[in-house]
Amino acid sequence: MKSSARNAWLFLAPALSLMAVFTIWPLLFGAYLAFTRYDLLSPPQWAGLENFEFLLQDEVFWRAMRNSLLYLLVVPAIQLAAIALALLANRPLRGIKLFRAAVYLPVITTVAVVGIMWNWMYADYGILNSALRWLRLLTAQQEIGFLSDEDIALFSVMFVTFWRGIGYYMVLYLAGLQAIPAEMQEAAVLDGANAWQRFWRITLPMLRPTILFCSLISTLDALKAFEEVLVMTRGGPLNSTYTVLYYMFHQGFDQLDFGRGAAAGLLLTGVCLLLAGLNFRLLRPAHR
Repeated sequence: MKSSARNAWLFLAPALSLMAVFTIWPLLFGAYLAFTRYDLLSPPQWAGLENFEFLLQDEVFWRAMRNSLLYLLVVPAIQLAAIALALLANRPLRGIKLFRAAVYLPVITTVAVVGIMWNWMYADYGILNSALRWLRLLTAQQEIGFLSDEDIALFSVMFVTFWRGIGYYMVLYLAGLQAIPAEMQEAAVLDGANAWQRFWRITLPMLRPTILFCSLISTLDALKAFEEVLVMTRGGPLNSTYTVLYYMFHQGFDQLDFGRGAAAGLLLTGVCLLLAGLNFRLLRPAHR
């Protein structure tokens, strides 16, 4: 047994070494930087809770935190839509493989291409405003500032996140659906259960582990929203699309204040852990 354990640790050693160097060490060093003043040009200087005191008084940080929490509205929307698409994609319909590929395509499209495409669609004379004018919902002189109106810019970016992610979660739910034994569905049909009863009593309970995983991942991804904000709005207009991760980027790489950026990241980590625990509490499968 000792020899087997030693061999197992030897096989795990390369992966554990990489994890220690690229995951654990940056995590610990980032937590340390949260309590220092560090501008990348001079060694870190211990600052205690100074960075956290600054964040608690910074209106931009609180707006970024509010936007990150508001981003969580994407989570239930993307999960419901992904389940619906997975149910459709699981049916033996003609052209279903092409449908699956089309839905998954945004997942593998680079964020730069996505940003350019949606900036063009959201433009004042872009395809969306042109379509609304063609439908007579806007006059010739009117347009909706999807990315220039501070009241709707964040929701416009959130929709792009929804569009990019739905295919990923559809594939996960599709795998969960195909893992459900067909015998259970057939037995329910023989017992007289209709489609809704089979979905509610069999499909949904059997999908609960997948729902937990997808909800957890999408919650963390929503709180860490960054790429769409960076390529589409850079936090504007008037800081209306700032998220905590973009705030960290701005503090670290624009202001060269890595201590404040790390402190914001540490606070976001606490929020992520809290919401992850809430996901487990609400969605984990019941043990019988």
